[in-house]
Amino acid sequence: MQIPLKVDYGVRALVDLAIHRQNAPVRASEIAGRTMIPEAYLAQVLHALGKAGMVKAQRGPHGGHMLALDPEDIRLSEVMECLGVSENLVFCLDDSAVCIHAPSCAQREVWQEVELAVYRILDSRTIGHLVDRSNEILRSRASGTQTVLLQNRRN
Repeated sequence: MQIPLKVDYGVRALVDLAIHRQNAPVRASEIAGRTMIPEAYLAQVLHALGKAGMVKAQRGPHGGHMLALDPEDIRLSEVMECLGVSENLVFCLDDSAVCIHAPSCAQREVWQEVELAVYRILDSRTIGHLVDRSNEILRSRASGTQTVLLQNRRN
């Protein structure tokens, strides 16, 4: 299974907005620079997230984008849905009539279970979870770097 690029970019942008939400609205160019998302594509993603009510835009010289919801209220499953990604792993899950094997296909059941498991995971995680985890990773790396520096000083 492969997560579509549009979803990856959407999640990255939402995490960036959540991390920088205390500051004023965040310009798309700043988000693009930090996340390495092409700015033109980011504009499309932010527009879709805005239509879904997750992001709001403020025009003007001090304008930019900001979260419209608390990061804990934005589930990854909702991001997948709002960015138009509802494709199944296998085409026959949408319409069993398109496959001659569907009436007796045991594989179909497996793919349905896989999709359900993926959906459950995505539905149980929020942008807030990702922000917290990102901060944990950064703290862990920073303390690991400090430990290495201390060990090098001793030697």
